[in-house]
Amino acid sequence: MEKTVFIDTHAHLDDARFNKDRAEVLQRARQNGLEAILNICLWHPKEGFERGLKVVKPPFVFGSLGLHPHDAELIEKVDIKAEIRKHSGREGIVAIGETGLDYHYMNSPKNLQRKAFIEHIRLARELALPLIIHSRNAEEDTLKILEDEGAEETGGCVHCFSGSEKMAHTLVEMGFYVSFTGILTFPGAEKLREMARLLPDERILIETDAPYLAPLPHRGKRCEPSFVVEVAKRLAELKGLSTADIARITTLNAKTLFGILKQEEPEARIAYPIRNSLYLNITNRCNNVCSFCAKLTSYTVKGHYLKLKKEPTFFDVVKAVGDDPTRYDEIVFCGFGEPLIRLELVKKAGMYFKRMGCKIRIDTDGLANLVHRRNVLPELMFVDVISVSLNAPDSETYQKLIKTPFGDRAYPAILWFLREAKRYIPKVIATVVALPGLDVEACRRVAVEECGVGFRVREYNRVG
Repeated sequence: MEKTVFIDTHAHLDDARFNKDRAEVLQRARQNGLEAILNICLWHPKEGFERGLKVVKPPFVFGSLGLHPHDAELIEKVDIKAEIRKHSGREGIVAIGETGLDYHYMNSPKNLQRKAFIEHIRLARELALPLIIHSRNAEEDTLKILEDEGAEETGGCVHCFSGSEKMAHTLVEMGFYVSFTGILTFPGAEKLREMARLLPDERILIETDAPYLAPLPHRGKRCEPSFVVEVAKRLAELKGLSTADIARITTLNAKTLFGILKQEEPEARIAYPIRNSLYLNITNRCNNVCSFCAKLTSYTVKGHYLKLKKEPTFFDVVKAVGDDPTRYDEIVFCGFGEPLIRLELVKKAGMYFKRMGCKIRIDTDGLANLVHRRNVLPELMFVDVISVSLNAPDSETYQKLIKTPFGDRAYPAILWFLREAKRYIPKVIATVVALPGLDVEACRRVAVEECGVGFRVREYNRVG
């Protein structure tokens, strides 16, 4: 059973509200599964960065250095770049910020906020550290400065995100992460929740902004890092995932962005849980090269690393699944390749788990008959559900989106496979990825009206 761990990517642990019980707050964070916390060390007119840096104690508490936009007017009194440079080499410093623009409170003039923001971006580029960005009622200027200053070279995140959908997707296109707080749990945050649901998993983070913005059910109390679990729970509900899935995804994202708790390349997973399904990664080989394939950017899916060094044997698969496969809702042959390329292993392992009482699903490109030069469906009668990637309403579109070695034969073969599958498998579903410009309704008609099977649309979340 995998351990569920979280990272709170934004907290103000040096805030005076933690002075009486800071040790207990950190202990509660550990007890609630936090692996690390990022403390935002902000410049203070009297104490400089020392107040924040005293709390930074890796490998549990890391830090960033910045001048908050509320205090941007101080840039005329202190050489903030020199101060950040002086402390940037200290152990545990992993980012620059928070910095940015706040046109809501206007505690500092706009021109000085912009000046300070630009200096932080240039310094982040110089020091090769990611940015932590604060943006409130200042979307247009925030994005323009990021673009003008080439901030995509440093990367980073916009913390406590509450901006527009356009801003979120622009940030993702620039390679930035979007971080969510307890606001996600507030009753009036429906637009924010919908945005969180649609954003790519590979670009989301979770945080508390402690001691501010305590999530439900703690709203009205002082916020603390252990409450980040509530943010994860709400995000999991929105995305139809488990809390463990969100923990794994956002923890990997945080480690990737901030370079913390680095490890050697992990061993590829053969069996990996998502929600309460167990997926089997038995090959990375594919028949096709899809223009939208996730492998073009990463071999990580929902926080699981899937790049196999060698293909597993039947005994490898059984060992990876463990002693109690029936605790899962289903066993899914999917992984990061086309499972029916390894038809014999699918049959042997599938029937083995079926005899144990498991429900079996296969996710496939529907081209197995062309690969094996026979109708393989009579051999798959142990399967409960088969999900077939249709991905286009016609052969011409299919070949534009997908480089296939089978040319004109591919799309008709998929349609035949869908129709024939109904004879042997109780539930047959055609799926499409909702690519920009794709006629999803035409795809639905092909699946439902022409082939008589179920239909499902998969969201397009290309990151790159």
